[in-house]
Amino acid sequence: MKMVVGIGSTLLIYTALIAYLGWAVFVWLTSFIESMNPWLFAAVWFVIAYSYVIGRIGHKWLGFTVIGSYWFAFLQYAILLIPLANIMALIMDFNGDVFVIGAVTTGIILLLFIVGTYLAYSPVVRKLEVTVEGESAEPLHMVVGSDFHLGFLSGKRHLQRFVDQTNALDPDVVFLAGDLVDDDPVWYARYGMSEVMTQLKPSLGVYGVLGNHEYYGKKIPLLVKVMNQSGVKILRDETVLIADRFYVTGREDRTNQNRLSLAALKPQESKLPWLVMDHTPADLKTPSGLGVDFHMSGHTHKGQMWPNHLLTKRMFELDYGYRLLRGTHFLVSSGFGFWGPPLRIGSRSELWSVTMNFRPSS
Repeated sequence: MKMVVGIGSTLLIYTALIAYLGWAVFVWLTSFIESMNPWLFAAVWFVIAYSYVIGRIGHKWLGFTVIGSYWFAFLQYAILLIPLANIMALIMDFNGDVFVIGAVTTGIILLLFIVGTYLAYSPVVRKLEVTVEGESAEPLHMVVGSDFHLGFLSGKRHLQRFVDQTNALDPDVVFLAGDLVDDDPVWYARYGMSEVMTQLKPSLGVYGVLGNHEYYGKKIPLLVKVMNQSGVKILRDETVLIADRFYVTGREDRTNQNRLSLAALKPQESKLPWLVMDHTPADLKTPSGLGVDFHMSGHTHKGQMWPNHLLTKRMFELDYGYRLLRGTHFLVSSGFGFWGPPLRIGSRSELWSVTMNFRPSS
């Protein structure tokens, strides 16, 4: 009963919010399109506002999912800008010239979309160098990527950017830290992304873990299969020894409440470096307490769109970037792809080029 009341209250608040925004947009539009039909506008407006939900009906409704993704970005910045525009119109009294205020607001939102699209589709390489205890005289060069959300909007061309940039770095090993697909791996398979992923040729292989969105899609066996065909070994609560040089542990996402503890996955051999991939950086204390050398995560997107980073900073001890904590090197990537709108404001699509140097054990 409480769940029903909660859902009902959320829908009521959401509907009231989009009704207010729709009214504001309609008033602006009628300032230069006098013949606009209010009922037709309202019908189209509410379909757009609920398009993401409509798109979840099935694959044939993909167009609504795309519209809904862009709607999320519009909604976020409309909530910030439209009330401000309304207040300015009341205070400054523009002699009824609603068009000017609406045009300025629209221009700002359009500019955010242009900049956000560029930052989402023009990934950069971040570089990091760390030193851990180990017997190897040769540094380990790795590439770390996360949160690809491969599907329709983050598609084959965007994946090709990752592959090209990674191959140009010539790493020893590639790590993919979760949310490889956007819920359903069917688009990955249908759009031939496997042939792009197989172009990765690190000498020590490509390894990945599951994220929360793989669990949302509920097609994990298919995901593991298509990734294996792409040359990506998905580690599911597994610890593997790679080239007798280091151990890497891939954890199930915390969405899986039955996942093993990190202590249960700790390698018996303590002289070799221990690397861990865990999609969500929810716990920094346990890895450092167990002696993990290098810990990789994603999930946060660094908020993806400003000012959401203020929320991720409160939710996670480390929501982005690098930190050395009690002897463990932690890295949280903002991700190579995006969720929902293909926009990034205050963050940027990225991959990490990490060089791990070794020093003799003390």
